[in-house]
Amino acid sequence: MEVRFYHLTQQSLNEALPAILVKALAGERRVVVKLPDEKIVEAMNTHLWVYRENSFLPHGAKKDGYADAQPVWLTHKDENPNGADVLVLTGGSTSDQIDGFSLCCEMLNGHDDRAVSSARARWKSYKDAGHDVTYWQQTETGGWEKKA
Repeated sequence: MEVRFYHLTQQSLNEALPAILVKALAGERRVVVKLPDEKIVEAMNTHLWVYRENSFLPHGAKKDGYADAQPVWLTHKDENPNGADVLVLTGGSTSDQIDGFSLCCEMLNGHDDRAVSSARARWKSYKDAGHDVTYWQQTETGGWEKKA
């Protein structure tokens, strides 16, 4: 299983996450986004409806229901109710179920030393478990560059 670390240095999660989700959906993938708590889930749920004028990013959360029909599911729980093959972990969230996905993306705030330190520990844990781990750093324009 592949684990990608996305190191946010130029954009916030609210700015970067939609682009990651759009790319996953374009590849016909289903996604679970795990956020730290229910309040942040609700805020992200609202944000994804209005993040860009004249665009639509299909997603849902517990209050929306129909989890199995949602291509992107927002949650604070360790679950996969939409049969996703991609897991996005944010805000230091972790999962005991990553082996149930083909891809896990960890998005970390590069301006938070504690978040970076915790991510380094998770990197080592993933490597020790035999996962293919890659590191992606945000460019000045908000794109991603894979680092060795």
